[in-house]
Amino acid sequence: MPASPVAAVADIAKPGRLKKRPEFLRAASSGKKAAVGGVVLQALVRSDDLPARLGFTVTKKVGNAVVRNRTRRRLKEAARLLLAKRPVTGVDLVLIGRDSTRKRNFIALQGDIGRALERTGV
Repeated sequence: MPASPVAAVADIAKPGRLKKRPEFLRAASSGKKAAVGGVVLQALVRSDDLPARLGFTVTKKVGNAVVRNRTRRRLKEAARLLLAKRPVTGVDLVLIGRDSTRKRNFIALQGDIGRALERTGV
């Protein structure tokens, strides 16, 4: 019997995470930036070949905590699925959610992240 689609999605590994403020600030100050549709991407190339590390942030301009967390979860899932198809190494990525992120179609959001990756040269 074939595996269920839910099990196949659960098997995709979670990428590494950026969690500390200095890591976010380093990506913002030294990295390349690209704003595409519903997302802003900051990419900082590292000097190693380890898998990409991701950081997510959504400002208070987007809404209250519930709305911001929902927006962040959508960004995380879109990035996870996209990076499972085309893995990236040696880079720190910060995805910044906008108000349009929460209203954006999920497939379009994945496309936005893909185009932002291309624009930053990742």
